[in-house]
Amino acid sequence: MAITLFFWETLMSKGYLVANLRVQDENCFKEFSEAAVPLIEKFGGKILARGPGADRHEGSLTGLVTLLEFESKAAAEKFYFSDEYQAAKAIRDNGVDTDLMIIEGL
Repeated sequence: MAITLFFWETLMSKGYLVANLRVQDENCFKEFSEAAVPLIEKFGGKILARGPGADRHEGSLTGLVTLLEFESKAAAEKFYFSDEYQAAKAIRDNGVDTDLMIIEGL
């Protein structure tokens, strides 16, 4: 029994990229943002939350928190591992300490 593409897509969970960024070099972060933000849309993602305004209630995370949503975990990974994002990441790595994960939604 074949599963139609439409039905299969409704079964797929969203993918989320969660990043915690500790900016050491503001110019580096600005250059990274200018390169990375257009790629989010290009790869079908959207920014759900971003900024330093998170209220920390437990633990020791500091910095900017970003939450991106993609159509699937595979789509989030396609974005992350793309040559374009890896070029932006190389810029980021020069002045931003980052913790990043990709998770599958329920």
